[in-house]
Amino acid sequence: MSARRAKVLRLATAGPSDTAALAAAIDQGEVDPATIVAIVGKTEGNGCVNDFTRGYATLALKLLLAERLKRPVSEIEKHVAVVMSGGTEGGLSPHLLVFCRDEAPIAASAPRLAIGIGLTRSFAPEEIGRAPQITATAEAVTAAMKDAGIASASDVHFVQIKCPLLTKERIEEAARRGAATATEDTYHSMALSRGASALGVAVALGEVPAAKATEAAICRAWSLYSSVASTSAGVELLRNEIVVLGNSAAWGGDLLIGHDVMKDAIDAEAARRVLAAVGGKTVAVLAKAEAAPSGEIRGRRHTMLDDSDIHSTRHARALVGGVLAGVIGDTMLYVSGGAEHQGPAGGGPIAIIGRV
Repeated sequence: MSARRAKVLRLATAGPSDTAALAAAIDQGEVDPATIVAIVGKTEGNGCVNDFTRGYATLALKLLLAERLKRPVSEIEKHVAVVMSGGTEGGLSPHLLVFCRDEAPIAASAPRLAIGIGLTRSFAPEEIGRAPQITATAEAVTAAMKDAGIASASDVHFVQIKCPLLTKERIEEAARRGAATATEDTYHSMALSRGASALGVAVALGEVPAAKATEAAICRAWSLYSSVASTSAGVELLRNEIVVLGNSAAWGGDLLIGHDVMKDAIDAEAARRVLAAVGGKTVAVLAKAEAAPSGEIRGRRHTMLDDSDIHSTRHARALVGGVLAGVIGDTMLYVSGGAEHQGPAGGGPIAIIGRV
C-alpha cells in the first residue's frame, strides 16, 4: 500500500532574492518542484514592520516555482505556503527549509513526518489581531491537519504560521470605511496578529478552550498559549499561511519531528531533550524567541524591552539563536522573534526534524 513521504531540504542563501540553491536542486533532480508544498526561511532584514526582505524573498521563490512549473504565480499561491521570517541577528544564518511531499512505496514501520497546509481568507485591517483572526486560524489549522492526515492533536509537533500586520495605509483605509483597527501602532500590530494566530492554534488543538480565547485575552492573558505554535507577522500578505508538522503512521520516509517547550530564553535543556527523543541526523531546527515580559530571566534583570534603538524581538532572536547554536552545533536555525501565546511568557516551543 502506497503512502505519502515528506522530504525537507535545508539550503543556504546569499541574500533575500537568492534562489540559486533551490534552482540547482530542482535542475539536478534532487527535488521535483511539483512536490513542494511549503517553504520556510530566514532573511537578514530587521524583522519589523518595514522589513521588505520577506516580501522580496517570497516573490523570488514564487517566480522560480512559476517558471519551473510553467504556471502563473497566482496558481503557486494556491498550493504553496511561503513563510519568510526576517531577522538573522547574532550568528543566525539565512536559509530556506523546503518542504516536499510525494509518494512512498509503503508506510514506515513507525510514525514519520507528515506535512499539511492551510490558508485562511484575507483579513480586513480591522480584523487583524482580533477574534475573527483567532476563529479563521483555528479552522485553517484543522484543515491543515486533515490535509496531513494527522488525526490527533497530540501528533502535531509544530504549527508555523505567517500572518499579516497593520501598516499606516491599512489603518487609514479602515478608518475611511468607519472601521477602527485593534491598534494604530504598527509595530504592536505584529504582536497582536501573532498572538491571535497562536490562540487560533491553541483552540484548534484543544490546548485552550474557545470560550477563553477571546479578543480581550490577546497579548494580555499570558497563561493561555500553544506549546507548538510559531507565528511570524509580515507586511507581504493579508491572510494566514499555515504549515502543520507532525508525525503519522500513515506516512513513509525517514524523517521524524519532535518538540519541547523552552521555559525561558536560556533553556538549552529543552533542545537537548528533543535531540535525544528524535535521534538521527538533525535536518532542521525551528524555535520561537521573545523578551520575557516580566523584564527578568531567572531573577536577573534584562534590558531588551527598554532598548529604544533595537526592538526586543531582535535581541531575543540573537539570544535564543546563540543558546540553540551552542547545543545544535550549527547556526542555520529558524528562530522567529515574538512568542506571544507561543509557549509560556518569555519562553517558546522548539521543534527538531531528524533523519532516523
